Amino acid sequence: MTDRHEGQRVIPFPHGGIVVLVGPSNSGKTTLLRRLVQEGVLLQTEIVSSDDYRTLVGDVEYIDWKGRPREEADILYSDYQLLSNLAFEAMNTVVSMRCRLGKLTVVDATHLQPEYRRKYIDLAAGHDLPCAAWVLDLPEQTLLERDTSRDQPRGRQRVKQQFVQFKRSLRGLRDEGFDFTYMLKETESVQFIRKKNPLLAEIGAGVDVIGDIHGCYDEMLELLGQLGYAPDDAGLYRHPDGRTLVSVGDVMSRGPKSLDTMKFWKKHCDAGTARMIDSNHGWKIARYLSGRQVTLSHGDEHIAAELAQLALEAGEEEADALREELKQFLLSAPSHLVLCREGVRRVVVAHAGIRDEYIGRQSKRIQDFCRYGDTDGMDATGAPVRKEWYVEHESGELIVWGHDPRPFPTVVKNTVNIDQGAVFGGSLTAYRYPEQKFVSVKAYQDYARDPDSPLIRWERGRFSPPNLRKLVEGYSVMTDTYGEISVRGEFVKAAIDAVSHFTIPMEELVYIPPTMSPAPRVSPDETCLEHPREAIAYYRSQGVKTMVAEKKHMGSRAVLLLFRDEAAAVPYVGRPTLGTIYTRTGRAFFNKEAGPDVLSRLNSDLHKAGYWARHDTDLLLLDAEIIPWNLKARELIATQYAHVAEAAAMDREQLLGKLREAENAGRDVSGWVQEMEGKLKNARVFREAFQQYCWDTSGLDGIRIAPFHTLAHSGQTFFDRSHLWHMEHGRELAGVSPLFMETEYRTITSEADEADVIRWWEELTEDGHEGIVIKPETFIVRSGKSLIQPAIKVRGRKYLHIIYGIDYLQPDNLARLKLRKTGKKERHALMECALSVESVERFIRKEPLERMHECVLAALSLESDPVDPRL
Repeated sequence: MTDRHEGQRVIPFPHGGIVVLVGPSNSGKTTLLRRLVQEGVLLQTEIVSSDDYRTLVGDVEYIDWKGRPREEADILYSDYQLLSNLAFEAMNTVVSMRCRLGKLTVVDATHLQPEYRRKYIDLAAGHDLPCAAWVLDLPEQTLLERDTSRDQPRGRQRVKQQFVQFKRSLRGLRDEGFDFTYMLKETESVQFIRKKNPLLAEIGAGVDVIGDIHGCYDEMLELLGQLGYAPDDAGLYRHPDGRTLVSVGDVMSRGPKSLDTMKFWKKHCDAGTARMIDSNHGWKIARYLSGRQVTLSHGDEHIAAELAQLALEAGEEEADALREELKQFLLSAPSHLVLCREGVRRVVVAHAGIRDEYIGRQSKRIQDFCRYGDTDGMDATGAPVRKEWYVEHESGELIVWGHDPRPFPTVVKNTVNIDQGAVFGGSLTAYRYPEQKFVSVKAYQDYARDPDSPLIRWERGRFSPPNLRKLVEGYSVMTDTYGEISVRGEFVKAAIDAVSHFTIPMEELVYIPPTMSPAPRVSPDETCLEHPREAIAYYRSQGVKTMVAEKKHMGSRAVLLLFRDEAAAVPYVGRPTLGTIYTRTGRAFFNKEAGPDVLSRLNSDLHKAGYWARHDTDLLLLDAEIIPWNLKARELIATQYAHVAEAAAMDREQLLGKLREAENAGRDVSGWVQEMEGKLKNARVFREAFQQYCWDTSGLDGIRIAPFHTLAHSGQTFFDRSHLWHMEHGRELAGVSPLFMETEYRTITSEADEADVIRWWEELTEDGHEGIVIKPETFIVRSGKSLIQPAIKVRGRKYLHIIYGIDYLQPDNLARLKLRKTGKKERHALMECALSVESVERFIRKEPLERMHECVLAALSLESDPVDPRL
């Protein structure tokens, strides 16, 4: 293919691949390349020359054996052949390496024999790159004349031999498999240009990638409206910020308005406001419109019907014109699109997926992979068995794809599936970048009416165990609250080990309570480490005007998943049960005897109070604290706290007694006595601190559950409710069952409220209680675009003896502790909060177990990432 520009012949270089120069010695190959380097068309590094590599390998570019005695000529010729073979071996290694990088390489050698050219055709094809031949076909006389002026002439006989061999090889050259072949009788008047990679585009003001539309035209227009696009006077949908629309393909077939949808995308792609990539249905329709023998099925037959109807209404001529336009449009669709920011690949859009090594390259193999994905034959129903290509994705780009309908957007290893089966009654989804947000529109109906649709099959497999291979080396979760959260493989493996051996069934593990951080700054007060003043100051600095201070119970964190009855549990966890109660690490909270008793008692109390009917719900999900502390920490108390307290008190009493004996004997040990009195007091405070939270229980007597977040009811989560609402709902639950207890709280809106909360905190903590938690009024708060801490704990002076040690208030110890760093703890608190919100939302939407589990596993993985446990 050669272009003409104002009568001048124009030959383009491919953006990557191999250009093989073909021609005898003296045909001007090296001269042409030197000119192109001088003109800036080529880089010197893009040229590999056999002469240069002979020099590089053997110090000479040519060995002349002409005119030598037979014995010498044979030796010199043998040397030259060895030199040439080694030079080509080295040169082809470099060419191969450049192909791996997708670079353009021009090979300067005679290439007179087909087998030599074949090597480069195969090499380029193996790396999914084009291979072009530039054939310099000059008269024999010109070659002979030029040879006489060379520094090292090849000789008349050799030039003539090469010319004969060259002419003979031309006969089949066009059939050898080159992607492009250019015959050049001369090069002086030819313009050579560089082609840009047509698969690359700049992100610009942002892109909105839309999943498989399948003729759901009305839903598409509604989605565009939600994205902020509106039609101009020409009927083109434009975004006020200049964003670009991108389709993952399959805009047609199955649905009711395929022609309207295809015409929409053609019009917008022609105008440069949108891009559409190739797809399996698009490719089939393109071949059908080209007159190929194609079996129209799986909804493709609707397009033939629409075209037939158009021919009846508007005439055959208009229908034929539209067929031709759509055919050309579909045939020109690229296999995939690479979206860049300042030249760096950021997002890849491919219909059914793409391997890392295919990104930015074009070939039949790549085109097929992007259309159909990685498949492994057909199952018993005739549906393709799809292999999970995305588990191998390592190259860093975000890959957005469709083709494989799933009820909800799926994020695995930096790949995003946005085919939510609109034509099967699911949703039409857009993915916004760089915002990394999903926007969806529910389909108006199930247009396909397929009794075994992918969404129905997906629902049947909702409780199938997750594919851990996709997660074990590390993965990321896309959350609405925080954005993308990545977890490292080493921590995922630790979490998987815990889930496999110690936790409750995965179906019931729906939420991991997020950690809480203390305030970023410690108290300047010389008598304490933490104080409410710093937490309140943090929130005020973030623009929060109303806060809620809640009493922090010294118990064990627990999650309660309660159902109206056993049958109500089946749609949510796949088996009949009244519920489950588990710890923040996913283990059953109570033993096998006590657990059913607690669940039965709570269920009975909730029924008697009419809770289920009043709230019209089948489930209740709570984040709570269960006291007393020794319910779960009995072994810790016995083996660590009690032992340390008794040993310290006994040891210090003995030492104090000896010091007083010395003082009575007239020794000056008053300073030591005073110090030991303080240390003994510390030991007694330490003992009192943990004993405050322990008492004996008998059966259910003495057990109290303090809910502080009501997370969800059937079909509804409560993350949008204020913490005041959560506290009041906790009060309602305390009136429902004696097992529940309400949590004291205060509201902070003024300096007077702040002073009141500080007094309250001082009274609580002096009386031995753990402390308080201060939260912004709403569950999720941002300062600008940044998420701020959802909660800050402020623990009391006495309680912190348990955390930081018996003598932590000694001036030297306290000064050292005030240098603590909370940054990592704060990051974990934000990420775990986002993951907990995401997992509950997915659970309530009845998403597949795998979708919920990736959030829970990520939260447990973050807990495996070591942070100072005292924070």
